[in-house]
Amino acid sequence: MSRPKIRQRTLDFGHWTWNGNVRMPRILSPAKSLIMNRQRLLAALLFASMALSFVGERNAESTRAATAIKKAIRVMTFNIHVGVGMDKKLDLQRIADVINRERPDLVGLQEVDRGVTRTEGKDEIAELAKLTRMDFSFAPNLDFQGGHYGVAILSRFLIQKADHQKYQNKRETERRGMLRVEVEVEGRKVNFVTTHLDYQFEDGRSFEAEQLLHLLEDVDGPVVVVGDFNDEPQGSAYKLMLTRFDDAWIRSKAKSEGLSYPADKPVKRIDYIFARTSDGIKMKRSWVVSTLASDHLPVMAELEIK
Repeated sequence: MSRPKIRQRTLDFGHWTWNGNVRMPRILSPAKSLIMNRQRLLAALLFASMALSFVGERNAESTRAATAIKKAIRVMTFNIHVGVGMDKKLDLQRIADVINRERPDLVGLQEVDRGVTRTEGKDEIAELAKLTRMDFSFAPNLDFQGGHYGVAILSRFLIQKADHQKYQNKRETERRGMLRVEVEVEGRKVNFVTTHLDYQFEDGRSFEAEQLLHLLEDVDGPVVVVGDFNDEPQGSAYKLMLTRFDDAWIRSKAKSEGLSYPADKPVKRIDYIFARTSDGIKMKRSWVVSTLASDHLPVMAELEIK
């Protein structure tokens, strides 16, 4: 009796064939093998590209988030007494050294001379800008001894716009005013203001503070106001400022009293930094800088703008 023929079944599994009970490798032609290798390579490259894109997007999001959180700036208010220290000597380098040591981003200055005889005709703000390598703006409130006397601002950011307004209080011999500049801090506009109020009459200070608040009513974006207000915390001008702004010294829970005048034995708190939490400004810390470069001590604050 003849043996029955066994039919061999061959199944195709890609690179392999099944012949009966034995799995045998299938030999592809060189052309097909090359095509499949290319397909594998393209698939691998596509996967890698997608993975890198995902990582890049996550990193970009993290960077944007960190930037949004960490717009921290240092601000200073400093009545420089036209550059004359407690030793009665004119020394702008000494003023610049104080600023450079504290590394503020924005500085509001009061009692600044420009071309005035008593300070040797110096352009004080231009010299300080050069010594600190900062941009500047000057606001002349009073013509005096052949030059100008007023307030000024130093900025590590490029000053994009400046607005100078004089107050209407004419009872005091020394005319007063405010200077506001606009700067861009990591893509966001910030307004920085410096002022110097009446030192003789409390009602004069209140009148000037009212005008200052009115001038800032329609200003867009975060606003920081610094200056020599010649008013202690129990005064009416200070209390008026608190109706629209927060005192950075109080908000940051500074430990000392914040006394800033006179520089050698300070007994008065009259130099302030104001900001608004409603503008998304967090007042992180505040401090007074010890120096005899002027008759006032500089006051500093570190602010975080969201």
